[in-house]
Amino acid sequence: MDVGALLLELLKGLSHFTLGNAVMITAALILIYLAVFKEIEPVLLLPIGFGCLLANIPLAGMTAAGGMTPIQGVMGVLYNAGISTELFPLLIFVGVGAMIDFSPLLAQPKMVLLGAAGQFGIFGTLMLAIALGFPLNQAASIGVIGAIDGPTSIFVATKLAPELLAPIAVAAYSYMSLIPIIQPPLMRLLTTKKERMIRMEYAPKPISQKTLIFFPIVLTLVVGLLVPEATPLISMLMLGNLLKVSGVVDRLSKAAQNEIINIATLFLGLAIGATMNAAGFLNWDTGKIMLLGLIAFALDTVAGLLFGKLMAILSGYKINPLIGAAGISAFPMAGRIAAKMANDEDHNNFILMHAMGANTAGQLGSVIAGGILLSVVSKMLGI
Repeated sequence: MDVGALLLELLKGLSHFTLGNAVMITAALILIYLAVFKEIEPVLLLPIGFGCLLANIPLAGMTAAGGMTPIQGVMGVLYNAGISTELFPLLIFVGVGAMIDFSPLLAQPKMVLLGAAGQFGIFGTLMLAIALGFPLNQAASIGVIGAIDGPTSIFVATKLAPELLAPIAVAAYSYMSLIPIIQPPLMRLLTTKKERMIRMEYAPKPISQKTLIFFPIVLTLVVGLLVPEATPLISMLMLGNLLKVSGVVDRLSKAAQNEIINIATLFLGLAIGATMNAAGFLNWDTGKIMLLGLIAFALDTVAGLLFGKLMAILSGYKINPLIGAAGISAFPMAGRIAAKMANDEDHNNFILMHAMGANTAGQLGSVIAGGILLSVVSKMLGI
């Protein structure tokens, strides 16, 4: 091989480099920057950003989309083994369940109402997506972005609209990461300073260990029997919680909270990022999905806040409406942001336990809402 041919061989990657690759690599670098230097959900954004970076290196074979054969490349293996099979989202739910404390919710059952209100964006965005011309299966998958719950969004999209999995997953995880940026302005817009300063008494009712043990078992059976399509998600969430509250499998509980969820999140982030290749990601539908996802997030937050204001009025202003914003799924970020907003207005105002009650209710609400959508749409379309 002469020098010229060798040079061409070495530069063949550059010869296939496109403007689209440059745009997506820039997006990847932004995600990595936000993760590393701004510390915005680095556990999510760092692997997604790096996966996106790899997917846009021409001829590297590191993409999980764009015509790959099922087992081509390491990213293809990760995608087919963990995303197509829904394994990674379910493993993440085991870890999330092991980290959740349902005591604040069990001590304040009325927080279930805020968890339900926080799912409004799912159904509102579903109707908006249909109005924009998306077929029902795609519209339902886009609507579930409003759960602000990556595993649920991936699970539903894989079942109903796998062709849209990449932008849906990226939207869900991106907006979940940006909760500290997106929610506070809406909170300040829709609540008054006086409302944000409302103090809530918290006299925790003692929740017995038996109640904590029976709760995940009973909830799995109830949801499984009423909404069978939600069983995989709710069962893994409740399994993780049962590992924690049972007190007899401490090693498994710690593994779920650490090694299992960390490894699953790493591989899921890389696989999702690797679907963000320029050829498949840069199109009008992706832009619409990202916009609809943002609308879904805003609708969830607005509905939760408005319902929180209603509860504040009905309770004689004993309920701080900020906890309504915690009714979305993103645990524990949404609960922490609501508590921080209240504490910023009054340094002696602590509503964290109330916000966590609403937040855990939102986590359950998103799983049930996703299961209902999956069940209804699947039956309507015969999927």
